[in-house]
Amino acid sequence: MSWLQSIDTAGFRFVNHTLANPVFDVLMPWLSGNPFFLPVLLIGAGLLVWKGGARGRLCVAMLALLLAAGNGVFEELKHACARPRPFVDLADARLLVGRGGSFSMPSSHAGNWFLSAAVLFVYYRRSGWAMLPLALAVSFSRVYNGVHYPTDVLAGAALGAGIGFGGVWFLDALWRSLGRRWFPLWWRQLPSWRAPVFHPDPLAWQPDTPPIRDAAAVADRQWVRLGYLFIAVMLVVRVAYIASGTIQLSKDEAYQWLWSKHLALSYYSKPPLIAWLQWTGTHLWGDTELGVRFFSPVCATVIAWLVLRFMAAQVNGRAAFVLVLMLSATPLMALGSILMTIDPPLVLFWTAAMIAGWRAVQPHGRTRDWVWAGLWMGLGFLSKYLALGQWLSFLLFMALWPPARRHLAKPGPYLALLVNLACTLPVVIWNAQHHWVTVSHLEDRAHMTGSWHLTTRFFADFTGAMFGLMNPIFFVAVIWACVQVWRKRQAHPFWLYLFLMGVPVFVGHWLFSFKERVLPNWVATSVVPLFALLVAYGDARWRAGVGAVKRWLIAGLALGLPVVVLMHESNWIAKIIGRPLPPRADPLRRVRNWDAFARIVGEARDQLEREGKPAFVIGDHYGITSLVTFYLPAAKQAAVAGRPFVFYQHTDHPDSQFYFWPGYRDRKGQNAIFMTEVDGPVQPPTNIVQEFESVTDLGVRETLDRGRVMRRVQLFACRGQR
Repeated sequence: MSWLQSIDTAGFRFVNHTLANPVFDVLMPWLSGNPFFLPVLLIGAGLLVWKGGARGRLCVAMLALLLAAGNGVFEELKHACARPRPFVDLADARLLVGRGGSFSMPSSHAGNWFLSAAVLFVYYRRSGWAMLPLALAVSFSRVYNGVHYPTDVLAGAALGAGIGFGGVWFLDALWRSLGRRWFPLWWRQLPSWRAPVFHPDPLAWQPDTPPIRDAAAVADRQWVRLGYLFIAVMLVVRVAYIASGTIQLSKDEAYQWLWSKHLALSYYSKPPLIAWLQWTGTHLWGDTELGVRFFSPVCATVIAWLVLRFMAAQVNGRAAFVLVLMLSATPLMALGSILMTIDPPLVLFWTAAMIAGWRAVQPHGRTRDWVWAGLWMGLGFLSKYLALGQWLSFLLFMALWPPARRHLAKPGPYLALLVNLACTLPVVIWNAQHHWVTVSHLEDRAHMTGSWHLTTRFFADFTGAMFGLMNPIFFVAVIWACVQVWRKRQAHPFWLYLFLMGVPVFVGHWLFSFKERVLPNWVATSVVPLFALLVAYGDARWRAGVGAVKRWLIAGLALGLPVVVLMHESNWIAKIIGRPLPPRADPLRRVRNWDAFARIVGEARDQLEREGKPAFVIGDHYGITSLVTFYLPAAKQAAVAGRPFVFYQHTDHPDSQFYFWPGYRDRKGQNAIFMTEVDGPVQPPTNIVQEFESVTDLGVRETLDRGRVMRRVQLFACRGQR
């Protein structure tokens, strides 16, 4: 195929060199990415949704769905082809834009533009007069700017057009087949997605359609079925995203992965369930990102399934689906559906206990409902100690809703408490064996022994973080709903119950932020009940004819869904604005480039071992110690086999789980690489200097991503452990 490469190279040089001129040197980089693209795109999409009717909304939905799918295809093909960019292979290539960090074949720019042109052409034929020239111009700019060969652009254009036309045809055929059976009312209103004609009255007789009896029940079932379909699709998308390797592990995930290699009844700072789940996930999928994170999307799926059924039974199917959709458009919940920390299982068991508890507090509540609630709270405790706070919610509800207090004379609540306490035994036993170290750690972490110093700095930080992570529109709406529900608490026990399942957690941490820093994930358990409260109250207002509820919902989804999508792939922001984000502004910085970090450390260790003595690695933070263990292949194999050579620095008192595992003090006479993540040069810690005969500064190394310095690691060669 050398002749094809020769033709491709000749074509590239013709466009990149022969056609070069001052006008194109300004115009072509602008076409590849400019600050006006995103606002114009959002305005255009908004106008189509607002004024375009069924055709405009379908067009926007098809574009969003197929562009997301198409970008996944383009990225997979880039990695499969692994073709270097022209500026890598050709020394004379003129590079007019950023170098990027991906491969060359196919061009995503060309693919996305031709995909968009194809979809727009299906719904608006006249759009071809504008979209085709723009797609051709952008595709040409990629060659002119020196970042793609001509065949990269041709392949991207063909794939994009194929996905655009083929995707619309396939989804229309699917709707014609399944829509008639699963969503009969909606199908009657819009029988075709490719040539949409909206029929306002779904009950009007249509040829070859059976009559519909009890339209209200059918409509309710449709919303629930749509919820099930949405939940299933999101599970597949999340698992595929994790398996794609787009992001790497965070510090806590890698740290807790190491816990799963040392199974125990409990751990220094957390209960044991996270380690048990990671042990199961890595035995299913191996010691990979998917193995570590597998149960995060599983937890998110079960949460969505539980609240869908719960809200459909307590409110209606439409409200249940809206709640599932809102949770997916909330950044805090989206993070919990991907990152596997202690929060996903905690939120799952808090939600399960809330649902079982609602059945239990009813006048006809059964003892087994209480036992289930106690079991879920016990499993929540094994996820995070905060789960014990759910008992406060139950006690407050019994105090404020007299009919629920009759259960205090029955065995149910006490059996629930007994089951909950039984679940605490692993933690109690482990701590009894380790001098109650977790209690001391939690006291230090919460600064419970210190005096109270009022400050608004942490309060402002926490409020600002929650405003963004809970979706600004939904955050304001939740506060509004809580105020209204509290005023009407005696008339709506269900609303009061949801209020008390969420507000004490949120307000308690909000008040604590006047004393200490509060991390946003600490209130994760409050999101589901507070959003359920908002939906239940909002649905009542919606049915009462208050149109503002619908507008707030649309605004929240319109803001939240794009943000959640871009959170999953921040490089798309760079494609939109035409330049990479600054590293500290990149929301994915903490889950990227750890493989490069580990490679730098591994190369330094290999160099030190060439001096003739075995060498190991010491980290100054439990997080980077764990990440280097995971992303340095030899270190991962050694850790899994129980023979680690990457260690956390020695301490005389417990400050992490590493204190309880074998360290490096038995490696007398050996050498080591000490690593620390830095912003600038630092001196080695005193204890490291004392532990070795000599410590030599190897300097600061940098990891790069798309030309950006993502992080810096300073290395020290430590020779002759004393």
